[in-house]
Amino acid sequence: MSRSSQQRPADSSGSSRREVTALDLRTARKMLPLVKSILADIRTYHVRLNELNPEQDRLERNRRTLNWGERDRRYNISEDIRVAETNLSTAVGELGDLGVELVDVEAGAIDFPTRINGRSAAFSWQAGEEAVGFWHYKGEGTRRPIPADWITSQNQALPV
Repeated sequence: MSRSSQQRPADSSGSSRREVTALDLRTARKMLPLVKSILADIRTYHVRLNELNPEQDRLERNRRTLNWGERDRRYNISEDIRVAETNLSTAVGELGDLGVELVDVEAGAIDFPTRINGRSAAFSWQAGEEAVGFWHYKGEGTRRPIPADWITSQNQALPV
């Protein structure tokens, strides 16, 4: 089996149980094209919001001196922001549904949760890299290259 999961208890807010997924290297690598596509969408929405928010602030600050075109834009920009935020949230949710974690939007960093030597860990990928080639234990910032013997034995489970 390429994925194993365990249930986490509900948090204090009373939300439902969240599934924690452990992915093997082969599965993480097979998921990468889809993850890249979703990440590209996330980065597009993120950039769009970074453009819209300052524009909205400028329009609000100057609302008394705007020409008619700018006034129209001031009324419509809230909807543009809402759409971009909704799209961003949906795309981030898609990554979550896949069991992967967005670590850093600007760097394009993604973690694929796994377990190594009985510890929570993650395979790590960043935009611009051809393949999933790094890993780290949870809570550690240092990305380590995936050992060659893990790559040659992708059909076998990693040390658990």
